[in-house]
Amino acid sequence: MIGSIIGDIVGSVFEHKNIKTTDFRLFNFGARFTDDTVLTIAIADAILNDLPYGISLRKWGQKYPGRGYGNQFGTWLHSEDISPYKSWGNGSAMRVSPIGFAFNDMEKVLEEAKRSAEVSHNHPEGIKGAQAIAAAVFLARSGSSKSQIRNFITNRFDYDLNRTVEEIRPGYKFDISCQGSVPESIICFLDSSDYENCIRLSISIGGDSDTIACMAGGIAQAYYKSIGPEIVASARERLPDEMITVIDKYQSLYIN
Repeated sequence: MIGSIIGDIVGSVFEHKNIKTTDFRLFNFGARFTDDTVLTIAIADAILNDLPYGISLRKWGQKYPGRGYGNQFGTWLHSEDISPYKSWGNGSAMRVSPIGFAFNDMEKVLEEAKRSAEVSHNHPEGIKGAQAIAAAVFLARSGSSKSQIRNFITNRFDYDLNRTVEEIRPGYKFDISCQGSVPESIICFLDSSDYENCIRLSISIGGDSDTIACMAGGIAQAYYKSIGPEIVASARERLPDEMITVIDKYQSLYIN
């Protein structure tokens, strides 16, 4: 899941200052982890310690306030009422990559992705987006080809993946919905040549940059298997020790 976290950190400085190029410094001054990382860690922690997803999300979210949470999610984090709020936002999909690595058959991955989403994002599109990213991670780490991944996601979730980054980039704008960002993030992965190129493509389309790169980065890690050690080191030095502890334990059990 470090692939997702790197995407979040790299994209953090471009979320409200979109660029439409792949030519940029990977870790700009001010690059930091956002809510995408916090909540990805929360899902991993829930899996590691058999915690309810909602409890873990609230625990980590409350521990790291002010990291860019959406208004509704921020209210949910601190409310006594923990009922879901029918969100179709991409918050359900940005945090789900650990599920694609942890479970060993597709139906279980889809079931757990649904469970992780619906504690807050119980709108059908919120669930669908989380399932699509988790499924893509699972297929990528299981040896499926890009063509197989494209076909499965298209047929199962009815996302239009028959586009390219070059076609998307000119007119793409900020969109926090699952339906307006999940397919684009998967296309960034499908068009990429390696992990770093995937992150650069994800940033280059603009929009919700940190989240698109987070979603695409998890799939890219699963597919390409390796990330440059300097890239990993640059991300790790921006994370608190307790997050690194979760990442290392998680990767030792489910990825390495």
